[in-house]
Amino acid sequence: MTMRRNLIAILVLITLAAGSHAASTVSVAVNPAGPIQIKTPAAVFQLLASGYLEGRLIDGGRQITLDDPAQGAAGSGDLLMSGGAQIYFDALDFRRAKVSDLLGGIGKQGKRIEVTTRQSGSGGLEKTLALEVYDDFPKAAFLTITYRNAGKAAVKLDQISFTRRRLNAALTDPQASPFQMWSFQGSAFKWGADDVLLLTKGFSQPNLVGATLPNGGQGGGIPVVAFWTRAGGTAIGHVEPRAETLSLPVQVGDDGRVAASVRIDANANLQPGGRYTTPRTFLAMFSGDFYEPLSMWSAILQRQAWVPAQSPDGAYETNWCGWSYLGTVTPEQMVKTIPKLKEFGIKWATLDAGWYDVSGDWYPNPKTFGGDALKRMVDEFHRNGIRITIWWAPIEAADGQGARRGGRTATSKVAQAHPEWVIQDAAGKRSGLRNNSLAALCPALPEVQAYFRQVTQRLIRDYDFDGSKMDGIYSVPRCYNPAHHHKSPDDSVYAVADIYRIVLETSRALKPYSVTQICPCGTTPNLAWLPFEDQSVTADPVGSVQVRRRIKLYKALLGPRSAVFGDHVELSKIRFDPDREVDLGEDFASTVGAGGVVGTKFNWPDYGPRFDDVTLTPRKEAIWKKWIPLYNSMMLSKGTFLNLYTTGYDTPEGYAIAKDGKMYYAFYVAEAQSWEGTLELRGLQKGKYRVFDYVNGKELGSVDASSPRLHAKFTEHLLLEVSRQ
Repeated sequence: MTMRRNLIAILVLITLAAGSHAASTVSVAVNPAGPIQIKTPAAVFQLLASGYLEGRLIDGGRQITLDDPAQGAAGSGDLLMSGGAQIYFDALDFRRAKVSDLLGGIGKQGKRIEVTTRQSGSGGLEKTLALEVYDDFPKAAFLTITYRNAGKAAVKLDQISFTRRRLNAALTDPQASPFQMWSFQGSAFKWGADDVLLLTKGFSQPNLVGATLPNGGQGGGIPVVAFWTRAGGTAIGHVEPRAETLSLPVQVGDDGRVAASVRIDANANLQPGGRYTTPRTFLAMFSGDFYEPLSMWSAILQRQAWVPAQSPDGAYETNWCGWSYLGTVTPEQMVKTIPKLKEFGIKWATLDAGWYDVSGDWYPNPKTFGGDALKRMVDEFHRNGIRITIWWAPIEAADGQGARRGGRTATSKVAQAHPEWVIQDAAGKRSGLRNNSLAALCPALPEVQAYFRQVTQRLIRDYDFDGSKMDGIYSVPRCYNPAHHHKSPDDSVYAVADIYRIVLETSRALKPYSVTQICPCGTTPNLAWLPFEDQSVTADPVGSVQVRRRIKLYKALLGPRSAVFGDHVELSKIRFDPDREVDLGEDFASTVGAGGVVGTKFNWPDYGPRFDDVTLTPRKEAIWKKWIPLYNSMMLSKGTFLNLYTTGYDTPEGYAIAKDGKMYYAFYVAEAQSWEGTLELRGLQKGKYRVFDYVNGKELGSVDASSPRLHAKFTEHLLLEVSRQ
């Protein structure tokens, strides 16, 4: 009897627990003739018989979409190539659709829909499309496709395109051309290229992400492409918390429509009974610009243990970098700059490239930093109350096959001692970095991971640096080295994350206040190492617009209070001469107003014409003395970034930050351009507010939150402090 009572009690508890769950806000309507409709409070998704998944944003009772799927096979949601030919499938069989509840996973609860179909004709492939929608992410749908070989012969899977889009801006604005929309393209495509751009007729970009590939960009990248008009937008990408190697091609077709998809080279030989499942992708609907889908993408990954590091206080301090002295930097040049750093109130510095002997070994250059010169230089900075980080680049190692890194052609000791650590391609040849000029030590090897832990310890503990500036960091090639016994060639790509996790954790263990910066020069970051930096960087921006947009990019990815280094202010205006890059920028406003961390690389005193573009002249000194103390006193980089203005559609370009009970606004137009008109100060709570131009020290009147409009006239920028009256 006691056992029976206990059993009844257990059943009652299970029933009560099950009943305690609130009903999912996701509803599914299955029409045997199609389509299947999935509705949330924020979006409607329709799965068509072709496999195309339409998305519609719910906005004030309207349903907004850019989706314009083609008819017939051309409008299918996925495309499978085998042996150079496309494999066709029958329409999805909605009569056998399976709908189930989700408890857990990416979200706490939601709905899952599975629909199957078979290969057309006599082929033996079966396809199962699995769609998940969660209450936690009501504007997103998640998709995987599984191909099963139900036949008797092996089937080769070459390339799969899925989550395919055909977009038309005219659906939201009849006056617009179909391609007239803004886009974010997250691949590390090309040094200096814009990742936020207005699409144009004939546009095409491959957007390879993951591994470093020949002629395919730098590698790494954010696996997301997003598109928006003033009315709304859509985004696709993969949401695996590791760096999958695939592409997200975007192309404007002859009909003006925008085609986008996720494309993967499966290279799989599917035996009878075998299965192949694509990486999980997402389709998201949003309003605003790229900030919204990237913030959503980051939140989705964080549900899968992809957790960005928190920024220490030092990551928000103004930084001066010794790259002003280029690759011939000496301890004397670094130390002689200290008085000027103290005068400006700069508390952090960086010793940039030029200090080391050979890439891969990371010991001091005996010609310029011989003996204990490196340690004595660090001690001098510390004696003056300035912390200092050091430039280096894990994974790479000079092996005498290239002239990269300051013209040094010597072979590193690590490459000589451990040639078996080097990544090889499928042909058994050494597969390197930086146009194959440097060997890549395979990050998946425990021995390589241990080696870079030792290098980090030497730099932080033995030389006493306060952190790292790791530069020119992207990804690695796939590794086919048989000596490494990889389960997959992608093991090297996945393990990139481990190297940078080790650097961050080792640095923090030795110095909890350390700052770890990773710079993907000229490109977007790599999702693999992105969580393992505590100061992101706008990464060699080409001008002021890239400074501002990349600050916004990182605030979306890493959080609205993350520390984003605006890079050297000198990069806010660049001229490319035939023999060198000339850095002429003085635009502190783009970093300060957008919520970035101020940086500079001036040299002082004057060392001659070789450095004339970054020499601190008396005229420049007056500008630096104005902006650096202003930044230090306000520290808007520690405020909360608010996405209140839409890139591409709000003019002038606007940014907003909340800090210490006040709102800070920044508005920008092109260099030397003037603007006059009415600004809308969005995001104010009810009440009246004082408006103050904090750069020029001018009162600009007051506004009421019920109609927060301000008439203004300015040239280049206007930065405002708005406080309650």
